[in-house]
Amino acid sequence: MTPDILCIGSVLWDIIGRSPVVMRLGSDVPGRITRLPGGVAMNIAMTLRRFGLQPGLLTAIGRDAEGDELVAACARMGMEVGAIYRSEDLPTDRYMAVEGANGLIAAIADAHSLEAAGDKILRPLADGRLGSAAAPWAGLIALDGNLTEALLAEIAASPLFARADLRVAPASPGKAERLLPLLAHPGATLYVNLEEARLICAAEFATAAEAAEGMLARGAHRVLVTHGGAACAEGTAGRGVITDSPPPVLVTRITGAGDTFMAAHIVAERRGEGREAALAAALRAAAIYVSGEIGS
Repeated sequence: MTPDILCIGSVLWDIIGRSPVVMRLGSDVPGRITRLPGGVAMNIAMTLRRFGLQPGLLTAIGRDAEGDELVAACARMGMEVGAIYRSEDLPTDRYMAVEGANGLIAAIADAHSLEAAGDKILRPLADGRLGSAAAPWAGLIALDGNLTEALLAEIAASPLFARADLRVAPASPGKAERLLPLLAHPGATLYVNLEEARLICAAEFATAAEAAEGMLARGAHRVLVTHGGAACAEGTAGRGVITDSPPPVLVTRITGAGDTFMAAHIVAERRGEGREAALAAALRAAAIYVSGEIGS
């Protein structure tokens, strides 16, 4: 089956500790610890599945017990897993986070195997399984910033991505500047938060709208900037910037909210909704997610 969208990047085990109390440095509190399939590419793919789309995964997963378990879990969720690069000598990646009532306390992303695999994960786009240089993939691609700066630069210039509708998400503010080579890609839409926009532009912005304007001035084709519970913005070159605010909800979780926003926006546009309606749909979906009304 040909996927509706390719999700390229991190697919790993999310190990999340959550507590309903406010936490500080050194806190030792009761809570719940879960292990679930996660990673930016996987979180986006799971949201796309909830909306009825068929995502295909391009990632690196080890041929260890954790990797076998992860691939089986992805397949059970309805992902296309046949194009995943399975490494004999790299372990399956993991992400660990601690969340309290006051938000994300700390997180560590161990995505070294994805980085080490490099362009091996892109082979299906070149060998005819999903495309080739002569007939590149012409559909949607969700791309995450856990890829190395060198690989993201290669993707930006590669004929394999020349016809793609690229939707790009940074893995974290610490990796936001890796997206610079993709700014000028004519098919790229960047999904960032306010802090990531500041880092990419090396400038201060007070609002998401200012950040969207700044990124367009920096050469971005299209960008969406979120700012937590404050107004968010979507900017398109030649069409200006629009804004909308998320509905107020009680926040019960944070990890995966940005991925949910991105996936819901993609789905809304695929349905043919315009700029304003698609932005509003994405904000509603993210608000429902952080309120805990959708199972992770």
